[in-house]
Amino acid sequence: MIVVEDIAKKYGTTEALRKVSFEVGKGEIFGIIGPDGAGKTTLFRILTTLILADKGKASVAGLDVVADYREIRRHIGYMPGRFSIYQDMTVEENLNFFATLFNTTIEANYHLVKDIYIQIEPFKKRRAGALSGGMKQKLALCCALIHKPEALFLDEPTTGVDPVSRKELWVMLKRLKQEEITIMVSTPYMDEATMCDRIALIKEGMFMKIDSPAGIIASYNEILWAAKSDNMPKLLKNLREHKSIKSSFAFGDVHHVTVNEGFTVDELTEYLAEKGNTGINIYPIKPNIEDCYMRLAKS
Repeated sequence: MIVVEDIAKKYGTTEALRKVSFEVGKGEIFGIIGPDGAGKTTLFRILTTLILADKGKASVAGLDVVADYREIRRHIGYMPGRFSIYQDMTVEENLNFFATLFNTTIEANYHLVKDIYIQIEPFKKRRAGALSGGMKQKLALCCALIHKPEALFLDEPTTGVDPVSRKELWVMLKRLKQEEITIMVSTPYMDEATMCDRIALIKEGMFMKIDSPAGIIASYNEILWAAKSDNMPKLLKNLREHKSIKSSFAFGDVHHVTVNEGFTVDELTEYLAEKGNTGINIYPIKPNIEDCYMRLAKS
């Protein structure tokens, strides 16, 4: 459904994308995972025919993104990171407008948007600019789906959205997958990666790894511990000073630590106690996608 071959893009001297290649199958949820500035939006804008790549080629639904750009726009839905719906128009007016652009009606594909539309329907006479962040995203998604696209591109759809709305969005995407709509979604939230069929971890315009979330986690081969103490900033500093510590990062209310083989929890506990740390608790843990990202980014 989506084929990308050696796509590259520069802005001045900054390489936004560097020889990116991948394929996405029909009905697949494919995630692009990485921080702001990694190149996610540039890639989406190329695939949705908004900008041209400097090198390489890409196709969506068998159509070339350069030669067939007009036709591609009939087959895709795009929800950019910034709210792109007309702020001065009401919810109902926005939906009717986007449906009209594609010579369809809200009723024709209502089954695709029903789950989300019923949540914003009570506000259908309200101007889009007056909606909450979560409601704006739901409206934008409805507008992107109203013509039943073959491929749906969602650029950071849950950024700045409350946890409940985030969960509802992913439930909706799982249902759209059953309609064989191909979904490409980007996010800086590593926890959302597990909701995808496959993911690509991107850093500074390059794909570090492409695999299923389970496959990426299974490839993690470091010794990983969680560490806590009464003074977490001091603990992190002391961890990074020890020669047997390979990496140490803050993860919520603990620090995730990778260590050299043969180094023990008792040895680390003793060292930290000598440095004046108290309330020390160190224990083995299983890696998550963020651990995998940090390891790949460091290598």
